[in-house]
Amino acid sequence: MSLIIKEIHAKETYALRHQVMWPDKPKEFVILNNDEEGLHLGLCKDSNLIAVVSLFTKDGCAQFRKFATKASEQGNGYGTLLLNHLMQVLSTKNIQKLWCNARADKTSFYEKFGMLQTSKSFTKEGVKYIIMEKKFTNNL
Repeated sequence: MSLIIKEIHAKETYALRHQVMWPDKPKEFVILNNDEEGLHLGLCKDSNLIAVVSLFTKDGCAQFRKFATKASEQGNGYGTLLLNHLMQVLSTKNIQKLWCNARADKTSFYEKFGMLQTSKSFTKEGVKYIIMEKKFTNNL
């Protein structure tokens, strides 16, 4: 088995985003207006794309969005590998804070990476989200 994490084009994330996150919505629902501005990473297992994440940076802050692992591959550590890789990428940039809109039922996963829940939350399409963040010091 070979695992490779590589930069991919935004369009390559759409099918997996749709399948994992919002399968009951039109495919366009998972496309972001600013997708072309982001860094998109994919984890491939034996040449098959099984996990994706998109990163957007602005003014010393980074947000990751649309983090999805193929349902049949969840629980095998692939999302952890991808998020650890993302953290390594951020360590080479002048980023003070990483944040995300975490589904409320997934917050414990993000806490393993040092992310903390904020007091901010919202609901989208019946799904509760909590804004989580991790502050960095000593980057560059």
